[in-house]
Amino acid sequence: MKDHRTQRFISALGMATLAGACFLWSTANLAEDFPTRPARFISAMAPGGSGDLNARRLAEALRGRLGQPVVVENRSGAGGSIAAVAAAGSTPDGYTLFFASDQIFTVNPILRKKLPFSLDDFQPLALVSRAPHVLLVSAAPAKSLAELVAYAKSRPAGLHFGSGGVSTSPHLAGELFKGLAGIKLVHVPYKGAAPSLTALLGDEIQLLFDSTLTSIGHIRGGRARGLAIASLTRSEQLPDLPTFDESGFRGFQAGVTHGLLLPAKTPRARAALLSKLVNEVLNDPAYRKKMTDLGAQVLGGTPERFRSHLIEERKKWEIVIKRENIHL
Repeated sequence: MKDHRTQRFISALGMATLAGACFLWSTANLAEDFPTRPARFISAMAPGGSGDLNARRLAEALRGRLGQPVVVENRSGAGGSIAAVAAAGSTPDGYTLFFASDQIFTVNPILRKKLPFSLDDFQPLALVSRAPHVLLVSAAPAKSLAELVAYAKSRPAGLHFGSGGVSTSPHLAGELFKGLAGIKLVHVPYKGAAPSLTALLGDEIQLLFDSTLTSIGHIRGGRARGLAIASLTRSEQLPDLPTFDESGFRGFQAGVTHGLLLPAKTPRARAALLSKLVNEVLNDPAYRKKMTDLGAQVLGGTPERFRSHLIEERKKWEIVIKRENIHL
């Protein structure tokens, strides 16, 4: 009897070992046979903007690593939901990647209660880059963050700050700053980032949080004054501009962060290979210089780092949104 049991155990163990070997062989083959055709980014960015340029530069650089073209498909609208649904519903074979801003997964779920997707429909692949916001002023007679706060406190009616619309990252950055500084700011939403910048330069509003990608030229040209950058490190392109952290607002960060995600059921071997190749691109000195020259901070890292970023950002903005009673 014992001999029969022993034989059955050895047989079962052998089958399990064989199954495990087959699994490892099959996942290895998935990586070895991949890619054999063009890949695509489904992008939530509108064509022609800074986010679209970011996606296209990464796609072109990744082409050299994959040995296959990477096509960018723009599907903007509905706060990123159109692109997210399309990406989540695509075949999970590693050929479709979702190029998205972090707000799609951090702010939208707070403001839009019935989204047709969730983070569970994806597996984060890698953080790509961050474009920190710069606090710009025009008519306000302030040359530092401390002077701006003092000036705002001397005006009981408050200062006006603009944005490209309710719940956009410049709007939320302004609300975060207002709460931390203890000052009154009146939000003026415009129909896009460009009109809000025009309003600042025309002295319709006193301050504006703007992306480094567009603010650098206006600061260098003397059309607007930068008071602080909302990142923990100074910009290489604006080395004289202090951070909010240096100026007394500890840990203050705001901006637009982009990353790549995959449909949730994408095989692990292909996801691991893509993560490796994307990070190779992000660590390439030539690519980093191109992005840094634009004012972006190249990030990279593990899928776990990306997921942690999304969780922490959602917690931060949920506090601001609820405190200021922000609604769409």
